[in-house]
Amino acid sequence: MLSIEEALERILSDVPRTGAEQVPLAQAYGRVLAESIQAPRNVPPWDNSAMDGYAVRAADVGEQATLRFNEVISAGSMATMAVEPGTASAIMTGAPVPPGADSVVMVEHSDGSQEGEVTLTGPVRQGQHIRRAGEDIAKGSTVLSPGVRLSPGQVGLVASLGLPSLLVARRPVVAILSTGDEVVAPGLPLGEGQIYSSNNAALAGLVHQAGGTPLDLGSAADDLDALRTRLGYAVKQGHLVVTTGGVSVGTYDLVKEVFEEIAGNDLAFWKVAMKPGKPLAFGRVKGKGRTVPLFGLPGNPVSCMVNFLQFVRPWIKTALGEPAPYLPVVTATAGEDFRVKPGRAKLQRVTIEAGASGWVVRRTGTQSSGALSSMALASGLVLFGPESSGASEGEAVRVQLLDSGFLDGETPNFGW
Repeated sequence: MLSIEEALERILSDVPRTGAEQVPLAQAYGRVLAESIQAPRNVPPWDNSAMDGYAVRAADVGEQATLRFNEVISAGSMATMAVEPGTASAIMTGAPVPPGADSVVMVEHSDGSQEGEVTLTGPVRQGQHIRRAGEDIAKGSTVLSPGVRLSPGQVGLVASLGLPSLLVARRPVVAILSTGDEVVAPGLPLGEGQIYSSNNAALAGLVHQAGGTPLDLGSAADDLDALRTRLGYAVKQGHLVVTTGGVSVGTYDLVKEVFEEIAGNDLAFWKVAMKPGKPLAFGRVKGKGRTVPLFGLPGNPVSCMVNFLQFVRPWIKTALGEPAPYLPVVTATAGEDFRVKPGRAKLQRVTIEAGASGWVVRRTGTQSSGALSSMALASGLVLFGPESSGASEGEAVRVQLLDSGFLDGETPNFGW
């Protein structure tokens, strides 16, 4: 059997990029930047006031001074008068500092006058309450680099430079097809021996999270002609194709046969040394100037999702140009005994909660590969290597994070 690392190395050995497209800033959040952003101007563009107050020469104020009033400089306007010795100009937050001024006195340290004379109290430190030109971003500096998944703050940063749009990686279209006579789409009546298909919906959500665009092609029956037709369509429509079911060794596991027809020698059916999710098919369909990867995932819902997270998600992230395509792994404390059999890597579903000295993990319940509820409750996967026999309560364990929702709090809990 292949190790997880060996399977990943083969899958990620040749990942084509998805290309790029220009999008307005309003659509850029969560997208992966495909260009380097250099600042075309300083931010702020000129020295400006950090406070509502009075622009002065620090030497004129001392401990207290009464100065001749010049004018009011509001945000969005420029001074018409220089601040000369013995004078002051009222200034609003964000307004350009007038010539001659080297400090701003807060309005709270004045009598608030806006005519005749104004009395100010000090002491005043030269340069106080002034934001210098280029203090935030210097013209010509590199602000963002390709491969960044854009956060709201980063989109706002680009907006502050005056750029209305960004070049981002095109989202890969992921065609999803479940297989098997036993699965039925939600909303349809169930026949004898049938179950509702959960894999399409779960995989569509995982594709969204990874940065792709899901194309749900429903389910295909255990019929060679039907599979040929549906997979042929999937290859034409998607940047990659993900199927579930039919990659094991059963009589009706027909996906193998159709995969072999369309991918030929560039196809491998692997047993990966992991639990859940041992069976995995991977190949590439080449033709007409494009290469489309095929992923054949197990039909059991937990195995399907775990395989997607370990193998398909990194492919999508790499195709988008993200330099770190893997889920984050942290160290936590086992909140109970974990006993596993050596031989294969074990990825067990766990909840994560705050303990007295860090994060504590506990199983979400049964670890059966068919128990989707255990995946729905999971915030992470506790990782045990092929030689590991588990961990005792209180021992340190490694946890692959699936969902940061466990970090959300119901109260502010600032802790000061």
